[in-house]
Amino acid sequence: MRLQGRVKWFDARKGYGFIEREGEDDVFVHYSSIQMEGYKALEDGEEVEFEIVQSDRGPQAANVTRLTKASSSAPEATEPDQPW
Repeated sequence: MRLQGRVKWFDARKGYGFIEREGEDDVFVHYSSIQMEGYKALEDGEEVEFEIVQSDRGPQAANVTRLTKASSSAPEATEPDQPW
């Protein structure tokens, strides 16, 4: 079953963080569970959809996908169309 939540915090250097769900415990998320191309990281406050799996350390988010991107004052970094 797919669930929805909001990224409470995510440390891109360490590769993990937590997703908060209304009225429920926070869920651990590891970068390897993020379904996206390129550098896998989440931004604080963005909405995500995920499944919960049980690991030896408790519940963990799996198959995490973005629903919305967190608002940010900084422009999003993009790669050039042609490498130089």
